[in-house]
Amino acid sequence: MNCAELMKIDVECCREEDSVERVAERMLARNIGFIPVCNDDGVVVGTLTDRDLAVRVLAHHLPAHRTTASEVMTRDVIACQPDDELSVAEELMSKYKKSRILCTDNHGRAIGIISLSDIAKIERNGRASAILRSVAQREAQY
Repeated sequence: MNCAELMKIDVECCREEDSVERVAERMLARNIGFIPVCNDDGVVVGTLTDRDLAVRVLAHHLPAHRTTASEVMTRDVIACQPDDELSVAEELMSKYKKSRILCTDNHGRAIGIISLSDIAKIERNGRASAILRSVAQREAQY
C-alpha cells in the first residue's frame, strides 16, 4: 500500500503570521490536533500541534492573540510523498517519534496527512503498536 491510499487529503493549513489563538480556533472547529504551517507559496515550513500550543504558549503564559504560529511551531518538517510505500511513513514516524506525518508534493506543499490511528485502522501485523512504542519513548522523556 502506498501513502496516497491511506492519507487524509483535506489538509487544513495555517500561515506563519496567524495568531495561535486563531490556530486553536481552527483546530477546535475541525476537531483536529495538527496543522501544517505554510508560507505564501503553500510550502510547509513547520507544524503546530495541540500539544505545542499547551507547552509552548500556555505553559509560558504567552498571549495567544499576539503570539504567531512561526514563533512556536516545530520547524523540522518530517514528510513522505504520496507514492512512497506506507512503510516509509511508518519508519519516519518511528524514527522521529511522530504520531502524524505529512505527505507533500515535489515542491513541499502539504497534500495529505497520515496519523498513527490511520495505520492502526488497517494494520494486520502489529505495525501500529511498534510505532506507538517508539512514539511513547518521546512522551516518557517528559
